[in-house]
Amino acid sequence: MLFFNLSAFYFFYFAAVGVYIIFLPKVLHDIGYSTFDIGIIFALAPLMRFITPFLFLKHIKLDQKMFKSALYISVFSSACFYLTIENFFLFMINNAILAACLSLILPYLEVTAISTLGKEKYGKSRLYGSIGFMIISLVLAKFLTQPFIAIHYYLVLNILTVIFALLLLKYDVQKVESENKEPFSFLKYWPLWISLFFMQMSFGGFYNFFTIYETEHNISLEMTSYLWSFGVICEILMLYFQAPLLKNNLLNLIKICVGITIVRWFLLYLYPDSLTITFLTQSLHAFSFGLYHSTVIIFLYTLYENKKLAQQFMYGVAYGLGGFIGAFVAGAVYGEFLFLFSALFALLSFISLYFIKK
Repeated sequence: MLFFNLSAFYFFYFAAVGVYIIFLPKVLHDIGYSTFDIGIIFALAPLMRFITPFLFLKHIKLDQKMFKSALYISVFSSACFYLTIENFFLFMINNAILAACLSLILPYLEVTAISTLGKEKYGKSRLYGSIGFMIISLVLAKFLTQPFIAIHYYLVLNILTVIFALLLLKYDVQKVESENKEPFSFLKYWPLWISLFFMQMSFGGFYNFFTIYETEHNISLEMTSYLWSFGVICEILMLYFQAPLLKNNLLNLIKICVGITIVRWFLLYLYPDSLTITFLTQSLHAFSFGLYHSTVIIFLYTLYENKKLAQQFMYGVAYGLGGFIGAFVAGAVYGEFLFLFSALFALLSFISLYFIKK
C-alpha cells in the first residue's frame, strides 16, 4: 500500500509540475506577458523555495502539522490562479505563496520514500512521477485552447496530490531528536552546494523557455509536447534500471551526469532548428535529471544526519536559488545564445565537483 500511495503521489505531483513548466509559460505569453515578465514570475517561485528552508534552521519546526498546513495552502493558492492570472503583481504574489508551500511537500516525503522503500524501490516509485509528467504533456497539448483550461488541470492535479500526501503521513516516522545531533552545515560540503546551484541554474532556459524556444524555431506546439514526452520516457527507463548504477561511487556518477548535461545544452545552442538533434538532447534527460536527481538525493541522505532538512535545502539551494537566478537570466538573455549560457553554467557545476574532498 505504501508503494501504491507514494507512486500515486509522485504521479499527480509531477503531472501538476508538467502543467506548470510546459504550458503555463506559453499561456502567459499568449495572454500578453513579455518574456522578461515570464522570467520574473518563474524566478520568484524558486526564490521562495530557497528562502523557506532557512526558517527551519532555528525558528520553525518541520513536523506533520506544518506539512499539512503547506498542503492545504497549496490548494488555496492554486484556486486563486483564476483570480490573479491576468494581473502581473497579484499572480506573482500568489505564485510565491504556492512555491513556499511546495518547497516543504516534496522534500518531506522524499526522506520517507528513501528510508522506507530503499534505493531500488525508490527509483521505481519515482518513475510514476515521470509518467504523470509525460501524460499531461501529451494530453494538455491537444486541449489547451484558452488559459483557464491549464488552470483547471493544475487545480485538480494539486488536489489529488494533497490527498495522497495525507495518506502517506502514517508511514512518516518522526526522528527529530536523533537527526539533530549534528548541526546542519553548508561549509562542510560547500563545493557540492555550489555545484547543485549551477546545475539547476543551467536548467533555467530549458524549464521556462524550451516550449517557446522550439515553437519559435518552426517546431509545432504538439511536436514540442512530443519532445517533452520523449525526454520523460528516457528518464523513466533510467529510473527503472538505475539501481545497479547507484551501487557505484555516487560522486563519480554526479560528475558523469553533469558532463552529459554540458553536451546537451551545447547541442541545443548549435542546432536549434534540427528536430533530430533536439530529440537526441532530450534523450540525455535520462542522465541530466533522472540519474542525477536520484544520485544527489541519496548522496545527501548519506552525508547529513538531519535528512529532511538536507533534502529541503537541496530543493532550496538547487531548484530554488539556482532556479531563480537561472529563470531570471534566461528571461533577460532569451535569444540565440540562451543554451550557450546554460552550457557555461553546467560547466561551472562540473568544475565545482572536483573541489569536494573524498
